[in-house]
Amino acid sequence: MSIKVLISGASIAGPALAYWLGRYGFETTVVELAPALRGGGQAVDFRGRTHLTVLERMGVLDELRALDTGGSPMTFVDRRGRQLLRLPADFAGGDVEVPRGELAQVLHRRSLPHTEYLFGDSITALEETPTGVRVAFRNAAPSEFDLVIGADGLHSNVRRLAFGPEEDYVRHLGYYAATWQLPNYLGLPPGSVGLNVPGRLAAVGADHRDPTRAGAFFVFASTELRYDRHDVAQQKALIQDAFAGLGWEVPGLLESLRQAPELYFDSISRADVPAWSTGRIALLGDAACGATIGGMGTGTAVVAAYVLAGELARAGGDHRTAFARYEHTVRDYAQGCQKGGDRTGPFLAPGTATGLRVRNGLLNRRWILDRMLEMGKQVSSVDLPDYTTELSNAVASGVLGGGVAARHRR
Repeated sequence: MSIKVLISGASIAGPALAYWLGRYGFETTVVELAPALRGGGQAVDFRGRTHLTVLERMGVLDELRALDTGGSPMTFVDRRGRQLLRLPADFAGGDVEVPRGELAQVLHRRSLPHTEYLFGDSITALEETPTGVRVAFRNAAPSEFDLVIGADGLHSNVRRLAFGPEEDYVRHLGYYAATWQLPNYLGLPPGSVGLNVPGRLAAVGADHRDPTRAGAFFVFASTELRYDRHDVAQQKALIQDAFAGLGWEVPGLLESLRQAPELYFDSISRADVPAWSTGRIALLGDAACGATIGGMGTGTAVVAAYVLAGELARAGGDHRTAFARYEHTVRDYAQGCQKGGDRTGPFLAPGTATGLRVRNGLLNRRWILDRMLEMGKQVSSVDLPDYTTELSNAVASGVLGGGVAARHRR
């Protein structure tokens, strides 16, 4: 009998971890609150040698290159529609940029042969025992797993249940962001164009796959707001209030918001957890060291999943050794990437007219953009063990898989 691992979250980090664990012979289950894989969402990017190396070792790099959007140029305008700043596609797109929903589908497909998915369900209680973790679910029957991994994002349910309340670990960075889909009634090309005034950005751009569709992206400065994260109508009202009275195309975009069936709305925040594991429970991705936007969270999650699975396999399922090695290998790297999220709000929507002028003046110089791109690649690069080579012989010989569980329980 192999080691049973429960992963909470089926966005990016969860399926990536499930893929690697399945490859090493672990028995993996992923539980996800949503009724199905989430579609849509902003494009996400990978940049630098570390991201691309891990994707190549997963065998998905060529598939993602086929889905590459080519990057998304960004144009910032004033209330009269006059261009203030234009950022080229490679600034936001990295080496590979894909729609988040399509990335999730790729990782889900890759993990399916060795993973059970429980959609429309969530964990309600965790109780560690001498031999595992007893888990209660909202819908499924209770069950015991050897290990539980929280890969459920900035607002992690596993972190709340096993580590403590969210306010102990998540810090608001002074901004909120929203995205939704709408018809491309403006006839826009791919990329985005947005009104930029102090403390606010209202942007829209055509869908890369379907030119008849578009996506809105709004950012605004605000002190921390109290609202129901599951009340879409309340969230729409907050956005309407924040952008009331602006000109350009904003009134039409706000009208499209009223009709939008789905909305992403969240604070721009960061998560900082002093220790990423407790007993048999560990955190992965944004749950451990996240930033809502701009912290290279997608690439970091894929890298961290690769390391966590590799260390669990390398340690023969010994979670104490594996969790410690995983955190030692990834923490400094993840925190270095995460720092970019601290600057996202002020970058997209500087709080003052002076801040807008300074940003635009600097970034209208191509050499500064090139320097920022190079720094981003450096930050996102780290030397990692080649678990795929090291462990392939162990998997083939049966040292991993069924045998690992027996050693784990002795």
